Amino acid sequence: MNIAPHPNDLRPIIEADRRHVWHHMLQHKPLETNDPRIIVEGKGLKVWDAAGREYLDALSGGVWTVNVGYGRTSIADAVRDQLVKLNYFAQSAGSIPGSLFAQKLLEKMPGLSRVYFNNSGSEANEKVFKMVRQIAERHNGGKKWKILCRERDYHGTTIGTLAASGQLQRAAMYGPYPDGFVMVPHCLEYRKQWDVENYGERAADAIEEVILREGPDTIGLLCLEPVTAGGGVIVPPEGYWPRVQEICRKYDILLHIDEVVCGLGRTGTWFGYQNFGVQPDFVTMAKGVASGYAAISCTVTTEAVFEKFKDDADPMAHFRDISTFGGCTAGPTAALENMRIIEDEGLLDNCLAMGARLRANLLALKDKHAVIGDVRGLGLFQGAELVKDRATKEPVDEKSVARVIAEAGARGVMIGASNRSIPGLNNTLCLAPALVVSAAEIDAITAAIDGALTAVFG
Repeated sequence: MNIAPHPNDLRPIIEADRRHVWHHMLQHKPLETNDPRIIVEGKGLKVWDAAGREYLDALSGGVWTVNVGYGRTSIADAVRDQLVKLNYFAQSAGSIPGSLFAQKLLEKMPGLSRVYFNNSGSEANEKVFKMVRQIAERHNGGKKWKILCRERDYHGTTIGTLAASGQLQRAAMYGPYPDGFVMVPHCLEYRKQWDVENYGERAADAIEEVILREGPDTIGLLCLEPVTAGGGVIVPPEGYWPRVQEICRKYDILLHIDEVVCGLGRTGTWFGYQNFGVQPDFVTMAKGVASGYAAISCTVTTEAVFEKFKDDADPMAHFRDISTFGGCTAGPTAALENMRIIEDEGLLDNCLAMGARLRANLLALKDKHAVIGDVRGLGLFQGAELVKDRATKEPVDEKSVARVIAEAGARGVMIGASNRSIPGLNNTLCLAPALVVSAAEIDAITAAIDGALTAVFG
């Protein structure tokens, strides 16, 4: 790790942060005696903190967001120019960047035709739930209002999206939750619930069993991540997605795929679902849409869904919803330039090539370190599950995982892990470097993990 004094005296900033900022997902008691981390600069995959320490960021901004890397002046310039021309107008009217981005986005999403702009992934998913409830009320006689969601999946921080959360520790303490959110089993074959050869199909069949138990006429939506993210980087096994699509069509259930993490190139395709040959009715996205250069999320639907909200004779027919900051023009402006960079620099191809290298390196580490029980992922979204014993698959404890992260950080690499999400199973290291990552940077990331595992487990 490179450590150099920062050119500016940031002590006042650090103290202001300590006294006034409430950080996300962080216990603040230790900050009474320790400095909070302040990130002051980024370029490519590298970031520097207030002490001048340099890190290689293998998490794309900590939460899988900065897909095209730090320091993109072309995005900043485009946003600046647009904000001077028009910074905001409510989405009851249109804007030039909003219209252009919607058109360009939908060119990458055959079968989908409408974009509803929001400002966060949680909000994008909440809109889907509201749309489904309104469809149930206006078109299905109040039936088909329930929403199926999957164990270990995560869809956001609002009360509605937490009701759909398959991560019990994230949802703890915020209930009671609204009715009508029903859980279906996870599809992690490494921790399989059924000893069968065609596990993917069997895991999908379990969804049908829940539908039949609840009553098909009560189920309006199935909400799934294409690859479960914070729940352990879970790629659904072969046979799973085709069977899921078949089940949804059989029972007239809308399919919602939450691409907040996987969208805009993370898996080597524009969207994660495009790896599996399915056609969703809703797709939501946020993090990588503008690579964190501006706040934006999208709720994308088919024309068939959109048509259900058109009726001049009924003043209550339209989608009676607003996202205030969905009207900011910075988001779609940044998103347009973000997409141009992905296309012009061939970042989907780089994601596939560097993702293969990352996976190969992790598998080599698995051969070296018995604590790695499983390696899984797609593209530049990879996970390594840590276990005390490969035969029993007993997970390592969360404190040991935290030590691995700290040791990697001491070696100048930021990595992540599933944490405080699933009781007893917060044991998967998570890696999601920016799509611009090089072979040398991939090797540096896995070398740091190698050293960290040796330091913690021997």
